[in-house]
Amino acid sequence: IKGVGASTAAITVNNTDGTCAVNNTQRQGKNLVINGGMLCSQRGSSFSQVANNDITLDRFGLLHPYSTNFDVSQSTDSPDGFSKSYKLDINVVDSSIGSGQYVAIRHKIEAQNLQQLAFGTSAAKSISLSFYVKSNKTGTFAVNIQQTDNSSKQVSAPYTINSANTWERKTFTFAGDTSGVINDDNGIGLTIIWWLSAGSTYSSGTSRPTFTAHADADSAVGCNVNILDSTSNNFYLTGVQLETSDAASDFEHLTYAQELALCQRYYIRYGDTAMVYYNMGNIDGPNEAQTFTIFPTEMRVAPTSLETSGTATDYFLRVNTNQTCTSVPTLSGGNKTTKDCEVIFRCNGHGFTSGQACFGRAANTANSFLGFSAEL
Repeated sequence: IKGVGASTAAITVNNTDGTCAVNNTQRQGKNLVINGGMLCSQRGSSFSQVANNDITLDRFGLLHPYSTNFDVSQSTDSPDGFSKSYKLDINVVDSSIGSGQYVAIRHKIEAQNLQQLAFGTSAAKSISLSFYVKSNKTGTFAVNIQQTDNSSKQVSAPYTINSANTWERKTFTFAGDTSGVINDDNGIGLTIIWWLSAGSTYSSGTSRPTFTAHADADSAVGCNVNILDSTSNNFYLTGVQLETSDAASDFEHLTYAQELALCQRYYIRYGDTAMVYYNMGNIDGPNEAQTFTIFPTEMRVAPTSLETSGTATDYFLRVNTNQTCTSVPTLSGGNKTTKDCEVIFRCNGHGFTSGQACFGRAANTANSFLGFSAEL
């Protein structure tokens, strides 16, 4: 089967036995979720006491109103055909979920990557969401897709983990939204939320199989599991795919290099290796240096923050010798774009001469890093 204007067939039939083959090459890029296979985790492989809204594995954040209840890791426990997963562990028990309490994993999708959905028009296309989950907790959870541009809308649906400690694939299809326009910009287009526990504030309404005006109570209807009732509890997620389709299809696997480049539009991390060089620049007076970093891919916006180890002695300023920094590097307020930025290395009384070329580098510790964030 080949389209009139197509150069290759979408489906070929074997003349001998009648079997069919689907040629997926024309669907490359179908998955609107970045890092759905959890391959990339630039910030590390394990995270303790994850705070509300913290992103751990690239592009996936944790939502909750607690303090130290959660650990997250990039796990090698995964279904066949995958190598990594997002793992949530509970380290503080809350045996009774209050009305306004919740635990959820979320993924945000940039609006201009969603224009093919044609939301807000009569040609709005259906979307299919699929993912693999595993938990020691059986019962009903909920998934929710929120659209906040223009008319704030959402769809939601319950799903059941039937067997403890067993990978299960879940699939959902939702009709396109003919009235809710997604802006063609670099803001948030859709947010996917996996509800692992939800109080009545979020679960007392009506499940929404079609895009309907947002109401908190409709977000997690059906979610009756309390993931927080034991420190033995865990939840795994991988193989996340959102596609323009009337039915979920096989997960689209990208190479690690392709996935990393997509992730680096939102976060770029250098370092985690002793004595590594970060960037080059020039000495600017007796106490600091201006250094410049060119990003490997254009970021979504000019970086909004610079993450460091928080310890000044993890960083060196170097001309022909290493001088230990007296404060952590900082992001220049004005000299930053989506393609590059200025980072200030401070070292009081470094002894170098203004105008000399210099390097910013890690000290003799693996703790040193520079993380540039342009997250949604």
